[in-house]
Order: sequence, then structure tokens, then C-alpha cells
Amino acid sequence: MSGASERIRVGVGGWTYEPWRNTFYPAGLPHAQELNYASRQLTAIEVNGTYYSTFKPTTFQKWRDETPDGFVFSLKASRFATNRKLLATAGDSIKRFVDSGIGELGEKLGPIVWQFMPTKAFDAEDLAGFLELLPRKEGSRELRHVLDVRHDSFRTPEYLALARKHAVATVFTDSEKFPSFADLTGEFVYARLMNSDAKFENGYAPKALDAWAEAAKTWAKGGTPAALPHVEDGKAPASRARDVFVYFINGAKEKAPAAAGALIKRLE
Repeated sequence: MSGASERIRVGVGGWTYEPWRNTFYPAGLPHAQELNYASRQLTAIEVNGTYYSTFKPTTFQKWRDETPDGFVFSLKASRFATNRKLLATAGDSIKRFVDSGIGELGEKLGPIVWQFMPTKAFDAEDLAGFLELLPRKEGSRELRHVLDVRHDSFRTPEYLALARKHAVATVFTDSEKFPSFADLTGEFVYARLMNSDAKFENGYAPKALDAWAEAAKTWAKGGTPAALPHVEDGKAPASRARDVFVYFINGAKEKAPAAAGALIKRLE
């Protein structure tokens, strides 16, 4: 990749999925070698398992050592930190997750995704308290945070202002199930694409993948794709180059690796 494309990482959610065997993965590939293979076809993976369970430092070390230079893992933070009535009381759960050994990923540690329940409505005071708890470093490693907000009440300039104040990104999604806006609230862009369709060879129509490639390049240059939904507040941050993470997550999940591969080719 060159230019803006160097700042773009593209991948899928996880790497263990039965329908990917003998399709994305070569026939007969041992399950223990799936991460090694996937990390050489994609440039990033979002880990969902860390949302449900606490992993050991040795696991993060193993992931780091099995993957090539430049590869990135995004980690979904523990549900015990986000699935609660009062987010501002999550201090212990946040610390437990950050201290679990995620720093062992080193340069391969990507953004941490804090995913809220679809029923969690926007409460400015409570969210501000939660954002104050998010650590900026783990050891000497800078941490990057992204909020996956899933209730329509977050679609407000007040939320954008709060996210920008704390320099956290907000997930962009193409799913109609959740609110989505392409406004830049952090120092990077994080897209979770969830509308893949089994009728397309690569999960999305070619023109749609072309459009996502252009959107990713626009984001990487510091712009905001005009065709995507926004919450106008007149306070968009200055245009500057940004890292971009694009993950194909749901929909026809069996097509996710093909969609990611097709997007990577369009960015080369």
C-alpha cells in the first residue's frame, strides 16, 4: 500500500469459524495454524472473545508472535465494564481488563472497543464519568479507545462533543439496527460493516466495495465521506491524516474474509 492506504487496516471478527474452513482456509489446515494464515491474508482482526472472558498474558504473547509485523488486533473490552446500569461505576472492571496482559501485544495492540448494550441510553453525566476512567496508557503503550454506542439517543451533538473532549473514537456501522454517524470524534476511524450478503461473491456488490475503499481513503486523509450519515454540530475536528480500521463483522459472516480481501485489493 502507499499514501493514505498505508494507514488503513482491514479485517474480520475473530479467526475461528467453521464455514471458513475449506473456503477461506486451505483444506486440511490445522486449526492451530488458522491465526498464522489469516494474519497473512488480512491486516487486522477484531477479537470478540475478550468481551466474554479474561485471557492470560501468555495468550496475548502467543498472538503477537504468530502474526507478521504491521498486523493489528482490536480487542473488545470486557462486558463487565459496559453491561451495567451505571457506566461510571466500572472502574474495577476497566482496570482488570487493561491489566490482564493486553500490553503483551506491543505494537500489534490496536483500538479497544467498548461496546454498550442496545438498551443503554445516552446519559451525559454517566458517560463522562466512564470516559474519565479510561486509561491513556498501559505501561509505556498508548491506548486508543473507541465507543460502540447502540442506542438512538447517542445521535446528538452533545454526545459528539463529549467524545471529542475525551478524544475517543465512535464506531461507524452500515447496519440499520444501530445509530451510525461518520463524524470524527477521535484520532482514528473505526468502521464495523455488518451488511454482507451471501448472494455476492465477496459479500458486497463490487460498487459497494469501491465506495467503501473510497470512504476509507477519505477518512485516512482526514476527511469525512459526504455520502455517510452525520450529526451536524459545526465542530468537526481539523483535517489531518488518521489511521482507519475497517472490519467485516456480521451479515453473511461466511463472506467476511472475501469482503476484507476484496477491499484490501482495492486499496493496494
